[in-house]
Amino acid sequence: MVDHGFIAVRAQLLEVAAFLDRVERHGVADDFRCAALRSAAALLVDGRPERARRLLEHLSDPTTVPVPAARGQSAVGAWRPEPRRSK
Repeated sequence: MVDHGFIAVRAQLLEVAAFLDRVERHGVADDFRCAALRSAAALLVDGRPERARRLLEHLSDPTTVPVPAARGQSAVGAWRPEPRRSK
């Protein structure tokens, strides 16, 4: 199993690392999607099972109530909570 998949997974990890380096160089590392990737990376090495499921759940909308209208034309890949409004 390791012999079959290691090189491909290694390449994917390098791609993630390069992406994070690029967004940091361009000053957009605080984007909610980049923050979600960094926090999701911890799930990969926590030693607990079902990493794929937990990673998808981490990046997905946790709410159960449908929104009245779509906020855009496409998915953004990570959940961004609505900003809290001051009262």
